[in-house]
Amino acid sequence: MENIDSVTLSSIYKLKKSDRDIFQELMPTKVKEILLLATLYDSYSIVREGQFTDKIFGEFLQLNLYTYPRFTSVNSEEEALRMIKTREFELVIIMVGVDKSIPILAADAIYKIKPQVPILLLVNNNGDLRYFQTSSTKIESIDRVFVWNGNSNVFLAMIKYIEDKKNVEADTLNGNVRVVLLIEDSIQYYSRYLPMLYTNIMTQTQNLVEDKSADELHKIMKLRGRPKVILVSSYEEAVIAINKYQKYLLSVISDVKFPRNGVDDEEAGVDILKYVSSVLRFQIPILLQSHDVNNAQKALDVGADFINKNSESLSLDIHNFIYKRLGFGNFAFKDIDGNPIMIAHNMAEFQEMFRIIPESALTYHGQRNSFSTWLMARGEINIAEQLLPRRLEDFKNANELRQFCLNVFAKERIQKLRGTIINFDPTLVSGNRFVVRLGKGSLGGKGRGMAFMCNFLENIDFAQIIPEMNIRIPATAVIGAGEFDKFLENNNMFEEIYSSNDYERTKTIFLESQFDEELQKRLYSYLEKMKKPLAIRSSGLFEDSLMQPFSGVYSTYLIPNNHPDIAIRFQQLETAIKLVYASIFTESAMSYFEAVDYKIEEEKMAVIIQEVVGHQYSDHYYPSISGVAQSYNFYPVSYMEPEDGFAVAAIGLGMYVVGGENAYRFCPKYPQINTLSDHDLVRDSQKEFYSIDMDHTQFDLENGGENAAIKKMKISSAEKDGVLQHCASVFDYENDCLIPGIDSPGLRVIDFANILKYKHIPLANTLTLLLKLFREAMGSPVEIEYAVDLENGENQLPTFYLLQIKPLIRRDDQLAVNVGDVDPEKTIMFARRGMGNGIISGITDVIFVDPDRFDKMKTREIAVEISKFNRKMDFLNKEYILVGPGRWGTRDPFTGIPVAWANISKARVIVEMGLKDFPLDGSLGSHFFHNVTSMNVGYFTIPHNSSDSNINMEILKNRPVIEEGKYIKHVSFEKPLHIIMDGKNREALISIE
Repeated sequence: MENIDSVTLSSIYKLKKSDRDIFQELMPTKVKEILLLATLYDSYSIVREGQFTDKIFGEFLQLNLYTYPRFTSVNSEEEALRMIKTREFELVIIMVGVDKSIPILAADAIYKIKPQVPILLLVNNNGDLRYFQTSSTKIESIDRVFVWNGNSNVFLAMIKYIEDKKNVEADTLNGNVRVVLLIEDSIQYYSRYLPMLYTNIMTQTQNLVEDKSADELHKIMKLRGRPKVILVSSYEEAVIAINKYQKYLLSVISDVKFPRNGVDDEEAGVDILKYVSSVLRFQIPILLQSHDVNNAQKALDVGADFINKNSESLSLDIHNFIYKRLGFGNFAFKDIDGNPIMIAHNMAEFQEMFRIIPESALTYHGQRNSFSTWLMARGEINIAEQLLPRRLEDFKNANELRQFCLNVFAKERIQKLRGTIINFDPTLVSGNRFVVRLGKGSLGGKGRGMAFMCNFLENIDFAQIIPEMNIRIPATAVIGAGEFDKFLENNNMFEEIYSSNDYERTKTIFLESQFDEELQKRLYSYLEKMKKPLAIRSSGLFEDSLMQPFSGVYSTYLIPNNHPDIAIRFQQLETAIKLVYASIFTESAMSYFEAVDYKIEEEKMAVIIQEVVGHQYSDHYYPSISGVAQSYNFYPVSYMEPEDGFAVAAIGLGMYVVGGENAYRFCPKYPQINTLSDHDLVRDSQKEFYSIDMDHTQFDLENGGENAAIKKMKISSAEKDGVLQHCASVFDYENDCLIPGIDSPGLRVIDFANILKYKHIPLANTLTLLLKLFREAMGSPVEIEYAVDLENGENQLPTFYLLQIKPLIRRDDQLAVNVGDVDPEKTIMFARRGMGNGIISGITDVIFVDPDRFDKMKTREIAVEISKFNRKMDFLNKEYILVGPGRWGTRDPFTGIPVAWANISKARVIVEMGLKDFPLDGSLGSHFFHNVTSMNVGYFTIPHNSSDSNINMEILKNRPVIEEGKYIKHVSFEKPLHIIMDGKNREALISIE
């Protein structure tokens, strides 16, 4: 394992390039501006007449090429030189008139000014070729000579020839782009071949990217990945090209006779094709073309196709070679005699047919490398490269070859999708390396977080840093927020739900409404594959945002997903989604919108459907460990720094932790430090845990709420399930100490000692690393929710699952304030543990739980009473200070007062205080804590008998009572209280003016 402290994001984050990223890097050089130098006559007859531009544009439009070059026409050398000096051109074309020397002189003059700009000569007819064909010396300033016989696609070929020449080296390295090598020294024939090659290659490439699901930009990018054509005219040039691009060669097309060692050689073509076969690891389609049909036998001898240059159907012959032999057409599966038996039109059909074709077809194609050639042409280069080195004889039989290929197809498909958001595919919904999109629209806050984590994990090789643990996300699908709008619109709900303040009525409307047919089909298909329990989570647009987290404001439903009738499971899933939608309109959510000054109409709800991490034990299901971790610790102890962060862990479902119940807190960087004494650990240890009830296949989500399918169990059940072995210690009364493990009799204490102190799994290191990396990646402190499966999974390793990520709101631009001198006579509260920053003015009211009346068995009643007082303050539009014992916002009524945020929404400062028989442990890690701190509500804790913090209850008790309940008093002061919060030093003072 690497030293976590030395790991930085920049050193390990290797951005996995998508196809689009790769395609965007291809063809960096494009010919956009062309200078055309022609005689006045040619300029008039070709350019001014309009045929030239129309034809060129027509060629590009016909081939769906999206960048159309602009031609600038000049008719004198002087004008050409002036243009080349003042403007940027990627190509110069000089048309040759009667005087052959004038274009060469012009080319030389232009070359002296801009030697980097390629210059091509264009001869008007075949008769003029003799002058250039017989020239004994190559003209330095001229790249190549072409002949034009009235067909405008020669201009397309000239442009693409230059582009390919400049881009081929980079494109093969960056994108494994394939190369077609053309060896031809005849100007007349390469002027015919190149237009045919380019037209066919581009047309066939266009056909390959006609994917209805792909956007236009993706099609443009894909066209950049077409095979590049290299033209050479001598044996030596051909050898250099073959050696340089042998890994990328798709085909070699060769003339029979061309120069070798400066002399025309009748055997050069045959020898170069033999050379190709000798240096390549695999066979590729090769073509020999000649005027002499007797050379067909030579082609056969070297395993090449043959084309007669004098054929009346030359163009068709070239087309058929590209279409059939280079794999651009459909794939025809053939039997052992070469007779077609099945036709695959695309990759999906190819893979489907591959499963069922007879062994004889596998044998036939396996002997010819047909599969890899066809795959190469389709850009499936990774698959093709894995198949290329394998021979039929490498396998025991054809079926072993079939299984090998199918495994490669599946592996590469998943590899390509990893870290991405993919459109719904029933066969992929159980994958945990990508996020599946079930419906259109924004992913919402939580959904964005999941997608980000998914992509993030795939760009870092965690196996090299933490090899003892898999790090994954659970199988995740998202219904986009667009489906929420569609749901409201299709059911005509807008007016009624936004004008109603009755949540129960709103909930009924949602439950009685219907999803559109397409979403219903997808959800049904989803359930056909997903058999484990599911978590249906909210993902509002504002949820987990940088400015307002909305933590725990909306609903999450966990369902067992175990009814034998899929129709019942489908109904349960639909109900859960609708209830998540409806949770926007709960009292808690409405209060939050009002507090943060947002309009509820702005919120849109996406929904996450996630496989619940864990295993089934008898009649219940839960993960080994769940928890929360933050990269910033507001209450560090010992030599910990705030930036070291902290984590909370518990047995079972994570609702135990985020609900603020008694879970184990630790610093991932210093996991060996106990923040509590052994006796405090015994007292505050986790006594219960949450699991999904698998005993009942039906449950009432509508009335039972989020806990309808949840079972709260004694921690002893987890021991029977075999989960506690590494998660608990035993308290030894005789020696007054904790002994890691549960091999001894005695009280079980959940402290994860074997994991955190003795590193049974690298949980602390994993959390330390992830918090560090995510903080850097998000540019702010972060909070993550996680779950751990201790049982061996992939790679026979335990698995750490990331469930959620959100920014941890902490204002670094805090106003500098200082508490100053503390006058005990005027001090109501002085705290050294807390959060909040600034000076609060105008508050005269304090609502507090009377310690003399407090009953720890009645905390739920106290929460109801507080809610009534809060509603009154809301009606009066007055803020107040709230004081009470224990942990605010906890789910556990025996550790504090279980209020929701909506119950105390007008509180401007919240004080938690410890009592003698009711010790205090702050609400760190809970949704409640996250929300109040994010809004800069003062949040302070006063431990019982603290030496450096105190609260003067006598001042409060002696104030006139405005109103009181059974447990609560509301008092007021004549003048506003002096409230100052020093966020830097985490001190706060509330005093009388």
